[in-house]
Amino acid sequence: MKDFIIIGAAQAGLSMAYHLKKNDKDFLIIDKENEIGASWLNRWNSLKLFTPTEFNHLEGMPFPAPKGHYPDKYEVANYFKAYAAKFEFPVQLSTLAESIEKSDDGFVVKTSKGDLKCKEVIIATGPFHIPYTPKFHNNISEDIFQIHSNYYKNPDQLQDGETLVVGGGDSGFQILDEISKNTENTTYFSGNTDIRTLPQEILGKTLWWWFTVTGFLSFSKDSWIGKKISNSKQPIIGTDVQDILNRDNVKTVGYTVDANQNAVKTTKKTLNNIKNIVWATGYKPNFKWINNIELTKDGYPKHHRGVSTTKGLYFIGLPWLHTRGSATLGGIKKDAKYLAQKIV
Repeated sequence: MKDFIIIGAAQAGLSMAYHLKKNDKDFLIIDKENEIGASWLNRWNSLKLFTPTEFNHLEGMPFPAPKGHYPDKYEVANYFKAYAAKFEFPVQLSTLAESIEKSDDGFVVKTSKGDLKCKEVIIATGPFHIPYTPKFHNNISEDIFQIHSNYYKNPDQLQDGETLVVGGGDSGFQILDEISKNTENTTYFSGNTDIRTLPQEILGKTLWWWFTVTGFLSFSKDSWIGKKISNSKQPIIGTDVQDILNRDNVKTVGYTVDANQNAVKTTKKTLNNIKNIVWATGYKPNFKWINNIELTKDGYPKHHRGVSTTKGLYFIGLPWLHTRGSATLGGIKKDAKYLAQKIV
């Protein structure tokens, strides 16, 4: 029986492994993917971090890039591989956690490769579980190629012709930018255009430098200002949204509300000529595979700074686990250090 099983081998799981190793705990990291860093490698090819190198360091090993550099997904994945190798973490890949059950002396983690027993479990699977698309996407003709942003890699996946990008978050605008740059065909955008944008640098300093010195990333979600920040719509960072929307081949169509075969209905018009739809419509959490867990109305586990209501079960890597910084590569180490102090 292990002291701990960590489920997830990305930044959250590796950050917890650092502290468990430091405290001589007997643990194992498992991950459903076949390589460390796969959760990043599976995203679109041109993906880059919004945070520069100096804000991406995990505990005990600096990110290997010059200050001010914005790493791409390949650099992030390679950093994770090097981090796990440096500290010689025990990692078991291609192992899907299917359920977690409380036992008399700890937990049984049922996996695709058999049962694992441990005294305590740390869930580090992040918030991006089930790609969400509206139900009416099933009514759309098979002639139209549909893909969620989770599976989008580059414009070469698309059919020749008009494309509709649905979703006004960071992913949606980055993908809209890439597609519209690489085609003369019309690229339609469906989503909110009344959004705030922030540049990656202000007055010669990176945005994350300003976030750090002002304490923006450190306000607790339970504080007055933390609640105000978490309940407000997050700005788009580092993408010139207005420049994209002003391109001749980009047309805004409001929100997508229904579809029937080749007709896709939006609040501004009905589109009858599109060949592709990219759904940048986010994700739904899935923690129901954990038996007897208490969930919030949004489907996330009830916890206080990662300590769940089930004794011996912990979470790391959730958005706003404690602060806005909890969702960042560099911010995860603060949550990991606190959680380690509570459980080690």
